[in-house]
Amino acid sequence: MSDITTLVETPGSEMEDIWIAGGKMLLVSLGSVACAVVTGFIAARVAASFGQRLRSLEFAKVESFGPAEMSRFSTASLITRSTNDITQIQMFITMGLQLIVKSPIMAVWAIAKIAGDGFEWTLATGIAVVVLLVAIVVLMAMVMPKFKAMQALTDDINLVARENLTGLRVVRAYNAEDYQEAKFTKANKALTDTQLFTNRAMAVMMPLMNTVMNGLMLAVYWIGAYLIDAAALTDKLTVFSNMVVFSSYSVQVIMSFLLMSMVFVLWPRADVSAQRVMEVLDTDPLVTDGADTPADVTRLGQDAHGVVEFRDVSFTYPDSREPILEHVTFTAKQGQTVAFIGSTGSGKSSLINLVPRFYDVSAGQVLVDGVDVRDWNVTDLRDRIGYVPQKSVLFKGTVASNIAYGDDGRMAAGHGDASCAGTAGVRAAAGAAEPPSGASRHLPPAGGSGMGGRSLPPAGGGGMDGRSLPLAGGSEAGTVAGDAASGPRRRGLSATRTGGGPRNQTVDMARVRAAADVAQATEFVSRMDGGFDAAIAQGGSNVSGGQKQRLSIARAVYRNPEILIFDDSFSALDFKTDREVRDALATHAKGATKLIVAQRIGTIMNADRIVVLDDGKVVGQGTHRELLKDCDVYRQIAESQLSQTELTA
Repeated sequence: MSDITTLVETPGSEMEDIWIAGGKMLLVSLGSVACAVVTGFIAARVAASFGQRLRSLEFAKVESFGPAEMSRFSTASLITRSTNDITQIQMFITMGLQLIVKSPIMAVWAIAKIAGDGFEWTLATGIAVVVLLVAIVVLMAMVMPKFKAMQALTDDINLVARENLTGLRVVRAYNAEDYQEAKFTKANKALTDTQLFTNRAMAVMMPLMNTVMNGLMLAVYWIGAYLIDAAALTDKLTVFSNMVVFSSYSVQVIMSFLLMSMVFVLWPRADVSAQRVMEVLDTDPLVTDGADTPADVTRLGQDAHGVVEFRDVSFTYPDSREPILEHVTFTAKQGQTVAFIGSTGSGKSSLINLVPRFYDVSAGQVLVDGVDVRDWNVTDLRDRIGYVPQKSVLFKGTVASNIAYGDDGRMAAGHGDASCAGTAGVRAAAGAAEPPSGASRHLPPAGGSGMGGRSLPPAGGGGMDGRSLPLAGGSEAGTVAGDAASGPRRRGLSATRTGGGPRNQTVDMARVRAAADVAQATEFVSRMDGGFDAAIAQGGSNVSGGQKQRLSIARAVYRNPEILIFDDSFSALDFKTDREVRDALATHAKGATKLIVAQRIGTIMNADRIVVLDDGKVVGQGTHRELLKDCDVYRQIAESQLSQTELTA
């Protein structure tokens, strides 16, 4: 630029020299454009990859959370942190990689070029930079708290919207649309007001930048006029050239800060978002893996299977001061049915949630197969358990994929085939104890006809004798295709298909039908369009409550666990279906230990042991007849549900 100015002002300069100098400037500009395009491409790729990785890390961390951690972060907040917050970080990286690197280089280069061309001009540029920095600091101090509030308000608006959508039937039933709209309007207004404040504050930055830039240009020319006027005749051209160059480079200095200001616009919200994401990633689950291996469990448990023991267990929720359970002691042996009954809030669900380690005990011990659950590997422990929650949960997919979901985790983890309930007991696939001498715990190779574990018979199949039962057509259930080099082992049956469930595992349709038969689900599934291939909507919204419970029971049965846990899982079933499901379970899962929470006496009166809870304490244990004689709480519950004839029967 200085050369062009000198050539233009010097009489007799050749036009060719001016074109050459201009061409060099043009080439540099084109090179800058090319570098900017490449940098933008790389920055976008890096930001997208980083966002993908961050979402995966956050999802994996949330998957490790138990109920205690989930109560700390609301569902709406976790959704916001996995979507909106990561998007803010990704936008900041995309812009930042381009501008944070480019802007300082521009500023340093420009200052280096003009530093010795005039103290007065340099001082004016320094003052302009200081004004910009002070303005940026003040603005950041004003908007940072608001950006923090903005993300929290985004959580609130997601919470209100999600609550309204999930409870839409109740809202309409109670004509509460105006009330819900008022709640949403309040949350929406709070978010809007905060956004308006931050946007107005940040909107000051651009006009301020332009004002400072134009003021600096004016100062450069004003100072230049004085310097030219005071210079000797021979130096006037040099001073003029320096002024033109200085004005150009000073604009570059301001422009570099202008570009950095765009980063500062994104930085406060990205910083808040990063803190919120890190808050999730830095949260350590309260329930962690124990040190014992499957071999240790087998040795310490002395080859026990399906034994659940509570030793003087007390439990207090992490956010509570009062214990929910106190000094609970009982033992459930293999094949037994142990039921829990009591008034609402007596601690029944809390008690059985200690078995799969959704929580850890506050005092005492919970033992499975003779080993404290805190010493188990969590995956190995839960592979031995079939759990049916109080609130049935179905996933978007098909009927078959939802039933087979119970075994997908073990297949994906490479635990091999699942074994199942028989008179000799039920075996879990992962970490199962060594079989008796002469029996192999390994599955036959692909193409073999045997099945290393036990399986439920298909509809119409014979009884259970503790061995693998043939499927329709005479072939035994289950072969494993592939080897260790091909990744996790998957079931390769002649009667298989690829499910539409979350993990897209190969589904053993014979086992799916058998599990549905046990849960008395085949009758309504056969009427659905597509049968076992019928679509299930998210959350199972296209099936009734009783149908969801039966599919949830089928999912647990399909898993063929050592321990079956039913958390008030028969409440939506009619009495006839309830009885049929319990009879089928008694036949097909007689080797499995069954823990049942129920409110109906009729559901549990035939249990091997009934544990009566009242205010977190065990007030009675025994059979139905024993408790009628010895336990006042149980007798009161029974008298409220059964007739005098049924009580004396």
